Amino acid sequence: MKICVFGAGAIGGHVAARLALGGAETSVVARGAQLAAIQANGLTVEAPDGTHKLRVAAGSAAELGPQDAVIVTVKAPALPQVAEAIAPLLGPDTTVAFVMNGIPWWYFDQHGGALDGRRLPAIDPGDALRRTVGVARTLGGVVYSACTVTEPGVIKVEHANNRVILGEMDGRDSPRAQAIAAILSKGGISGEVTAEIRREIWMKLMGNLAQGPFTILSRQGMAGTLADPAVRAAIRRAMQEAMAVAAGLGQGFEFELDKRLASSSKLSHKPSILQDLELGRPMEVEALFRVPLELARLAGVETPTLDLSVGLATQAAMAAGLYTPAA
Repeated sequence: MKICVFGAGAIGGHVAARLALGGAETSVVARGAQLAAIQANGLTVEAPDGTHKLRVAAGSAAELGPQDAVIVTVKAPALPQVAEAIAPLLGPDTTVAFVMNGIPWWYFDQHGGALDGRRLPAIDPGDALRRTVGVARTLGGVVYSACTVTEPGVIKVEHANNRVILGEMDGRDSPRAQAIAAILSKGGISGEVTAEIRREIWMKLMGNLAQGPFTILSRQGMAGTLADPAVRAAIRRAMQEAMAVAAGLGQGFEFELDKRLASSSKLSHKPSILQDLELGRPMEVEALFRVPLELARLAGVETPTLDLSVGLATQAAMAAGLYTPAA
């Protein structure tokens, strides 16, 4: 199977390595120093199961050509650039899996009910992805993998519990998702398929939405941020609010919050949005923070803790010049 990972940063590079280890004909769309390093020296992933040095094709979409599948792993602010560049990778039957954090551009497509088909212009300005990729090609995706680019072409994976979850937006059985998941699992990362992809999105987003703003404000990883009891209590309230929003949209789930907080309090890893702030990269404020609160308003759910933490984190991102509110 010919698979291209669009966006070979920390997550994308790790996913690409697992696809290659699983037997896929793997390529990556990358840029800058990361592209140059992968072209010259290959891709190196340092993980609990060993150090993997792999040669994968790397270049622009035009250079790599049509694929059986594309896995998009960029940060949400880069999606307009994906829409502009992705066309050369698309053949008649190419699947495009958006394996990203936050609310996806397609969230209300094939959703059912009063909100079915609602657009999210803050995430897909001008329907660019809808026109270039389209709903029919699209798979939803969620990834759990704490990893960092330690130098160009080299990715360090923090722990062994890594997962990629794929699913169709209408919940149907998905041979195309199963095929990609099987390759990932063979390559050493848990590839899973779900009939409830929106629920999985909210289960991952709960942590990003509840914890991310506080790490931006504290300028620390999870362990340092959660060390203060008052902050820990506020994050717990924010998690409860995020779960209430999910439930209000028909995606309710149960979660052991105290167990999650205890686990997070042992992690020195900094969330990707804090890494973006520190490195001066565009921040995923819309997809991770502001659009979820827009959905809270649609669901009629009050979110006072999230309103405050997201408001302050948004101000911090704007002051750093790394976020401009959508028009």
